[in-house]
Amino acid sequence: MAKSVTLADIAKRLGVSNVTVSKALAGKEGVSEQLRLKIKALALEMGYKQNVVSKGVRKASTCNVGILIPECFLGKTESFYLKMYQNVVMQLTRNGLYNNMEILSRESEDNLILPQMIQNRKVDALIVIGQIRHAYLRLMRNLNLPVMFLDFYDAQNETDCVISDGYYGMYKMTSYLIENGHRNIAFVGSILATSSITDRYFGYVKALMENGIELRNNWIIEDRNSAGVTQIKLPDELPTAFACNCDLTAYTLINMLKDRGYKVPEDISIVGFDNFVYSDLAKPAITTYEVDMPGMAKECVNSIIKKIENPAYKAKIKIVSGHMVIRESVKNISK
Repeated sequence: MAKSVTLADIAKRLGVSNVTVSKALAGKEGVSEQLRLKIKALALEMGYKQNVVSKGVRKASTCNVGILIPECFLGKTESFYLKMYQNVVMQLTRNGLYNNMEILSRESEDNLILPQMIQNRKVDALIVIGQIRHAYLRLMRNLNLPVMFLDFYDAQNETDCVISDGYYGMYKMTSYLIENGHRNIAFVGSILATSSITDRYFGYVKALMENGIELRNNWIIEDRNSAGVTQIKLPDELPTAFACNCDLTAYTLINMLKDRGYKVPEDISIVGFDNFVYSDLAKPAITTYEVDMPGMAKECVNSIIKKIENPAYKAKIKIVSGHMVIRESVKNISK
């Protein structure tokens, strides 16, 4: 069995004290920012696992589960991830578990600073809701702590996570547009922003390929900037339909088209994804694919309980299917 990496191993490699390494990894003062990042990078490289939970905790009912949400996923209005958080809390409560919620700031994510609830050993397990960057994901994976990721996965690393069926869901939504006579269909979503958007894009591509429809690069439209703020630039040549990666994007697009004098669905059809609040707020209401948030939360909490009680348990990737919700945003143009 390979020897576990210790603070002393890291300190020896860098020629610093064990105390310096400990302070850097815990985010405490007394270490320069340059040295802190150097220590954290080496700790990740060496596979160091931080002891942030007391040994011997094996009964989930006695545990406090931390919930971490990246700041970029919490909008100023309704947030899909806050709704997901509520579903997770309900499932934790039903199982008699306590919870702490913390928002991961962009600064903490960029500088690999652990959440306060972990630094202060306030939680026995962790659920991360919403995509985090690769370096920070590796930091989470190297904690000596049961961790589950919700609504994202990382193809570069083996992860225990629960996701919605974005690939099949968007395949169904795009196929529905094709069934209604549409062959000029654009995809709206920043493909590499999250793993879920990537999956939805490939579901869109599959539907086009199966129906002999050419994929046009000028109809792959970004929907957000680097800060995660919704930002859409319409193409010069408009399609007859848009497949949007989420309902907020679909809602924003409908209003943009209205401002330009277009009617939905009379002139242009639109489908969304999630069946979140914006699908009903839009005029017309959006045809979409409903993500099973309660089912995802239940699967995630069941998995974190198993990981708490059995450290050897591997949840792997679990996919929770949803279903289509037909409303008024699609016109059949084949008649």
